[in-house]
Amino acid sequence: MPPEQRRGPVTARGDQVQASTTDQRLLGTRSPASFVHSDPWRVLRIQSEFVEGFGLLADLPPAVTVFGSARVARDEPEYELGRRLGAALADAGYAVITGGGPGAMEAVNRGAREAGGLSVGLGIELPYEQSLNEWVDLGVSFRYFFVRKTMFVKYAEAFVILPGGFGTLDELFEALTLLQTGKVTGFPIVLMGTGYWAGLLDWLRSTVLGAARIKPGDLDLVTLTDDVDEAVDVILRGTGRSAAAAEAAVADSAAGAGTGVADSVLDAGTGDVPGFAGGTDQTGRPLGTEPR
Repeated sequence: MPPEQRRGPVTARGDQVQASTTDQRLLGTRSPASFVHSDPWRVLRIQSEFVEGFGLLADLPPAVTVFGSARVARDEPEYELGRRLGAALADAGYAVITGGGPGAMEAVNRGAREAGGLSVGLGIELPYEQSLNEWVDLGVSFRYFFVRKTMFVKYAEAFVILPGGFGTLDELFEALTLLQTGKVTGFPIVLMGTGYWAGLLDWLRSTVLGAARIKPGDLDLVTLTDDVDEAVDVILRGTGRSAAAAEAAVADSAAGAGTGVADSVLDAGTGDVPGFAGGTDQTGRPLGTEPR
């Protein structure tokens, strides 16, 4: 054995030197298929999921990601809330993005489709079977949670959080962390369901803020409401748009004269919106921010 072996960027010495080369193993006799479960091979799978997601979602119109529990029955008030929310977002010119599952996610997808909007579902591989709900127009399923999370943020301009469990809480606090640390900017986060979320916000205010683990302004990163119209208004203002501009864009899009809300941006400054210096670019993003 040679004292040292170069394998691409890798240098191996001593017991790590291999008797054959990479090409020999590639072109030689058939080897066990266990290699497809190795970490280097997983990197290629991860890469392929990013490519697939980026390719599918790159041409989305302005979109809002909505999270909520998969355990909401169709006869529950939360289902109707999600359905009305999906319809209102579609009416405002937004595509909706959900996890593509049942419950609250289905309700939002259903409301958006019934209102003539684009309904997107980003599924995830789970130990139990969970297919995309029937109201998803455009869907993709992922193996890896972190790839899926990237898509939720990258292709949305805002988050709406309906009542949910651990997964919903995970997405909520990840979004708050990204906004708090400046990883995303001009990104409204709306909690819907005052009865469900008020206790959490009270705890954050009394315990977490009380212990100085967050700053007072951090609690202003989220809006709590029960009103669908207020939620949509917060998103429109937070992304530098107006209701009138959104309605005009939807009308133009329906007439074939435009591509959606992005074609009709609020002309006035956005100095009255927290976190904005004023003004937007041609895509509707606040000036001075980088695209995600």
